[in-house]
Amino acid sequence: MTQQMAGMSSAAPDVQPAKNKAPELKAVPETVTAAFDEFMEAFEAFKDVNDQRLGEIEQKLSADVVTRDKMDRINRAVDEQKKVLDQIVLKKARPRLGSDAGRSGGGGELSPEAVEHKTAFDAYVRRGDEAGLRELEAKAFSAGSGTDGGYLVPPETDTEIGRRISVISPMRALSTVRTVSSAVLKKPFATTGLATGWVAETAARPQTSSAQLAELAFPTMELYAMPAATQALLDDAAVDIEAWIAGEVDLVFAEQEGDAFIRGDGVAKPKGFLSYPAVADSAWSWGNLGYIATGAAGAWKASGPSDTLIEAIYALKAGHRQNGTFMMNRKTQADIRKFKDADGNYLWRPPATAGQSASLMGFPIAEAEEMPDVAVNSLSLAFGDFRTGYLVVDRAGVRILRDPYTAKPYVLFYTTKRVGGGVQNFEAIKLVKFAAS
Repeated sequence: MTQQMAGMSSAAPDVQPAKNKAPELKAVPETVTAAFDEFMEAFEAFKDVNDQRLGEIEQKLSADVVTRDKMDRINRAVDEQKKVLDQIVLKKARPRLGSDAGRSGGGGELSPEAVEHKTAFDAYVRRGDEAGLRELEAKAFSAGSGTDGGYLVPPETDTEIGRRISVISPMRALSTVRTVSSAVLKKPFATTGLATGWVAETAARPQTSSAQLAELAFPTMELYAMPAATQALLDDAAVDIEAWIAGEVDLVFAEQEGDAFIRGDGVAKPKGFLSYPAVADSAWSWGNLGYIATGAAGAWKASGPSDTLIEAIYALKAGHRQNGTFMMNRKTQADIRKFKDADGNYLWRPPATAGQSASLMGFPIAEAEEMPDVAVNSLSLAFGDFRTGYLVVDRAGVRILRDPYTAKPYVLFYTTKRVGGGVQNFEAIKLVKFAAS
């Protein structure tokens, strides 16, 4: 791929067809460094061809079809290389199964209580033997089994699922996360502060108005998955059942959460920030999210498209702006990757090292495929301090119910957790609307 892409940087529209091909992906790199190097090579090739396209526009008022096609193919190749890099980094980031909380010391061994729970849980999953879990929960005075049955996953598996989701889901990683033991988290928020003023030494001190408080409620909703396994798999002592359950559940939970935190309607699921009312930022009020219009319906404006990004950045107050992050999907990012400033420098910058995110005008970019594509009146880009602006609420515990009867010969594992979410500070997130106004 390196040789192919090196040839693209100086290719003219009438070059031989072999040099117009998009860079082909090599075999998946085995190391983060190799993947990062290939990603940077792809980005350099993209810049060269895009510069060629812009030069043709200046000279002929339009880019050559061959050049446009080549740039589009390289742009897709850059995205593919970024996906490969993200996957390798994700594998490196995944911790080993188990948490240090249940370990007795620096030797890495589980405490006696954790070993007992792990053994009892393994017996329940493999054979349906509930005696060990019942005894443990009776000792702990725990309401281990609700009216619908089921048992809590051991702390090791519970922690593993939560950690993997925080890596996969950009919203969970960026937002504030609270763990609660009740069904609803209620949070007061001061929408206005105390009134104050200057007075002379002997002047009267009139009473000032009090702060205005709003109560925000974040109910937790049930999220479930039901992986199935044959009894032969469960009888195989070499299979790590806890790791298998975590592997089956974590991805589907992450996908559902990521979608709900962005687009969820709040009905039997968390309310995503795109589901709140959006108004022009000049008319912003509490309870709404402000947006900046691009000035063109379903597109960036033809002249100075990056002006919209600057307006979105400075629509945030300084305290939120310094923690700001752009959020968009890959298609929107592919459009922005072509933008330059007045000095000819690209506004989109690749990550400085493997494991970091790309940046736009100095702010990190979070890729979320749940963000909508650019279309008429779409809210396809967000910029904000998501840790301040959005709250994720986890109810403690992941619960599993073993069902060997419903789908024989398979054993079903009805796995549930309760999650809520919503905007907690409407000042901290701004949207970009692809509309004329």
